[in-house]
Parts: sequence; structure tokens; C-alpha cells
Amino acid sequence: MELKGSSNLSKLATGNDHGENSLYFEGWKAYDNDPFHPTRNPKGVIQMGLSENQLSVELIEDWIKKNPGASICTPEGILAFKDIANFQDYHGLPEFRNAVAKFMWKVRGGLAGFDPERIVMAGGATGASELLMFCLADPGDGFLVPSPCYPAFDRDLRWRTGVQLLYVNCKSSNNFQLTQQSLENAYENARKANIKVKGLIIANPSNPLGTTMDKATFKMLVKFINDKKIHLVCDEIYSATVFCGPKLVSVSEIIEEMECDRDLIHIVYSLSKDMGLPGFRVGIVYSYNDKVVSCARKMSSFGLISSQTQYFLASMLSDEEFVEKYLSESAIRLANQHDLFTRGLDEVGIKCLESNAGLYVWMDLRPLLKEATFEGEMDLWRVIISDVKLNVSPGSSFHCHEPGWFRVCFANMDIKTMRIALGRIRKFVVQENDQVRQVKKQKKTSEGHLTLNFSSQMYDETWVVSSPRLLSPRSPLPQSPLLRART
Repeated sequence: MELKGSSNLSKLATGNDHGENSLYFEGWKAYDNDPFHPTRNPKGVIQMGLSENQLSVELIEDWIKKNPGASICTPEGILAFKDIANFQDYHGLPEFRNAVAKFMWKVRGGLAGFDPERIVMAGGATGASELLMFCLADPGDGFLVPSPCYPAFDRDLRWRTGVQLLYVNCKSSNNFQLTQQSLENAYENARKANIKVKGLIIANPSNPLGTTMDKATFKMLVKFINDKKIHLVCDEIYSATVFCGPKLVSVSEIIEEMECDRDLIHIVYSLSKDMGLPGFRVGIVYSYNDKVVSCARKMSSFGLISSQTQYFLASMLSDEEFVEKYLSESAIRLANQHDLFTRGLDEVGIKCLESNAGLYVWMDLRPLLKEATFEGEMDLWRVIISDVKLNVSPGSSFHCHEPGWFRVCFANMDIKTMRIALGRIRKFVVQENDQVRQVKKQKKTSEGHLTLNFSSQMYDETWVVSSPRLLSPRSPLPQSPLLRART
């Protein structure tokens, strides 16, 4: 159906390539129509599909109270108002770039330095990712992307640039680890299809897996792109969310240890996840390629970070005592929340991929599928959304080729809300297991050939987690999920 007023517009305006019809965004809409609130709407949908870090926000609030001069909109900071309000150099404030470079060094364990002159600003990681695509590729060129992967890559990387995303399927049999053979196969398949492969895009830590890449795999990737003479784009926006071992290995560390063409290496960074500041729209491109830095800086004028935001963050990130305290405390809180959530799931027999980073878990609901198909996954997802009243994201929206996996976010809610969510999950699983036992008894069906019957009842929140340790979600949604940049 053609929208009113769509005649005589561009293909971009009239097309349907944004990705808004993904189940990933559909879940947001379900939450938006019936948002949970502990008193005003206790039976509403709990948002577990939005990857936000809200566990340590009061640490930043406390710092602001102690440092009012960091804002030009306070009596203490008003003297800097005129200069900052008129600053519009797309290179960015020198003190901001210096602070970001030092913060990136700190988060990555001080194992590789970052040159402030290579810091390029963008409007969030969304803007940074797209900016890189414009610098590295032409319409029709392809990028290899290991899957499962971030659903909005379709929007961020492909929608306006015209590049193609070539998914490299990873399997649960080896915990979704990327292998050289799968890369080689995907590369050769693209060549046979006459697609010019320009690069490989990885997220480390992974979204949605919550895992970090080991050094051996990373070195294999760098050798692969070096041999093929294609680019490596490393999305490292979850770098400071590593809450237990193994520690993060950054591409910046890898290229210090092995020979490679550094012109092929690029990093996307942001403060949205690590500092819980998605609304600040702080995106960073860090490239080791001089021409990319030059082009990206020129293009950054289409999506700069406000000078007021730069000024504030330069002050906060330069406070070494605060940064040390924040990173340490945030890791502890993420670990505790993850532990609490995963333990709660385990108590009702739900397993998750073992993870050490991120704001979410990769939950295995394959035993609850009526049939091991993506249709079965969608049926289960709709029950969880409409009846259990939880917005979790189905694996198919992450381009996972195995049905039954779901991403569940745990860092966007308080413990009380998490326990309500766990209570709903427990009620649902117990009810489904009871139905399975009845089917077995009545039909003498062998284990492994059971058909689950999903009911359409509302699940209560009376269950309280008995042992503190677990893993997953929380946070309200914008008016339109299409305006939310990176989740």
C-alpha cells in the first residue's frame, strides 16, 4: 500500500529497507503500547529488549553535583558559555579528544595508546558506523558480518550507504565462535556472486552474545583481512561492560603484537553503553588510515557532538579518580545483576550462553518451541510478548540461523522489576512443563517428541528469586523505535 504523499519522492523515502518491520522493533512497539509501571500499570509489558546501562547512573549524578562548573548552563560554568556556545570546529574541542583518547586507553587496560588526532566525532555509534561505510565502500560493495549480530546493522550500515551485508553463520555447537573456514566460505560465495567484498565487521564484545573474542581468533581475523586486503571494522562500544574474565582483547592490542597493514583497521566507539549515556549521542571513529580520518572528519559535520556535551565530557573523563571508581563499580554491578538474573533462569531450567560482557544474555528457549522452526520461534515470541508480557528479542531478528534463541537485557532495570520478570518467566515455564507431563501421561509420548501447548493466560509476579544471581533486561522506549539509535 502506497503511503499518502509518496509520489515523486526518492527511493529512500518510498522504500522499505530501514528494517523497522523487524521483530526486534515490533517488540519495542508492544512495550510502547502497554509499558510496565510498578504502580500505574503492574500488568504491563516489561522492557527487556532495550540494551541500556542504568545500573550506575547515580555515580554520574553525584559527580555532577560535585562539579557544577562542568556545565556551561550553571552559575559556576557560565564564564565559558560564550566560547563554547560559539565553538563549531568539526575537529572537536582538543580537551574532549584528549579525554576520549585517554578513556579508550584506560578501558582497554592501557595496552595500546590512542592518538587524539585520530579521534573523529559522530552522532552516536549509529552515525559513526554509517560514516565509516561511506568512507570504505561504494553502493553494492559487501561486508562480511558474523551472525548472530546487532539487528540494526541493516539500518546503520546498509540503508543509506547501499552496501550489502553478507552474513557469516556461526553455530551453537561451538558457542557461536567465528571460524576461519566459515569466513573463507562466505568470502568465496560472495566472489562467485560477483560481490566486491570490502571488509569484515565484528562486534567485540558481541551483541547479542555477550562474549569477548579471544586473542587467537582475533589474530586469525587480522591475518584473514590482511591476506584478502579488505578492511576490518571493530565495533567496540561495549568495551567497558566486561564484568568478569576473560579480559577484553581490543584490535588496538592485536596490531601491536603482529605485522599487518594498519590502513585496514578501524574502530567504532561510543559512550552510550560503557557510561550509560545514549542520549548524549557520542560516537567515535578511530581509524589507523590517514585518508579515512581526513574524509571522516569532513563528513562528521553532518552529525557532530554538541560543543556543550564535549565540554562536559572533557571535564568528567579527565577526572581520573572518578573514571577509576566508575569503571570498577559498574563492572561489579553488572556482574551482580547478570549473576542474579542467570541464576533465576537456571532455577527454572532455562540456560544461557556463557558470557562475560554486555548488558544482556543470549537465552536458549529451544526446549519450549512447539516446532524447531522460525515459525515456532515466532509463535513462542508472541506468547511471551502478549501473555507473559515481556519484551525479549527473538534470535531471527539478529540473523541467527538456529531458531529458539532470544536476547534478554538485564542492565536497564532495578532488581525489583527483574524479580517481577523472573516471576512471570517461572509461572510460564512451570505451566508449560505441567502440560508436557500431561501429554506424556495421556499419549505416552516419548521424551523429545513432546508438543507444548501455549496458554494465553496472564502470568503473575508473586515469585521472588530465592538465590541472588542472574542475567537480563530493562528500560522505557522512545515514542518511535525508529528514532532510537543503538540498542
